[in-house]
Amino acid sequence: MLEELKDANKYITDKIIETDKLILEMEDYAQEHNVPIVTKEVAEYLKFIVQDKNIVNILEVGTAIGYSGILMANEIVKKDGKLYTIEIDDERFNIAQENIKKSKLNNIISIKGDATEEINKINETFDFVFIDASKGHYMKFFEDSIKLLNKDGIIFIDNIMFRGYLYKEYPKRFKTIVKRLNEFIDSLYTRNDGNFVLLPFGDGVGLFRKK
Repeated sequence: MLEELKDANKYITDKIIETDKLILEMEDYAQEHNVPIVTKEVAEYLKFIVQDKNIVNILEVGTAIGYSGILMANEIVKKDGKLYTIEIDDERFNIAQENIKKSKLNNIISIKGDATEEINKINETFDFVFIDASKGHYMKFFEDSIKLLNKDGIIFIDNIMFRGYLYKEYPKRFKTIVKRLNEFIDSLYTRNDGNFVLLPFGDGVGLFRKK
């Protein structure tokens, strides 16, 4: 979460009342086991966006334990929409499958593997792409997924400001990731095949709409 917005975000999240037992269970698991999932305000924003009638099929890069995927899939199931989601980690993939089973949603297609390879194997087009995986590969994920994105489709990039390290002092071990993310953001602002906006909430959200 960006340091400067902690108080504002706390005010917002205090207003959010979650009643879904599975969602609450996943939130507790993520906190207990230090699994990164979207913040509550980002989760609410995600649900709000994918409720759009024009968003039917979704690609998610980074399943983790299935939290954001289940939230999105639940919003598009009534539109006969499908969610394709990719996860590289064995343990998280297996936990996600358990959570998806508990959700009783039948519109989620789970893919086990490296998204830098698996995206290019998908024979489908999407109205919305959610990227929340290895930060060092964000550029690759974007370039591969935009090929599958329909006109006027949106790519939602979470954690794009990487703990605020893009504009403040950061540990030396993150030098390469910070450099790549800065280059990625610069490239998004200069693309002529869509429009990009950078939003300072959660851990930084980037939105790109394809022309």
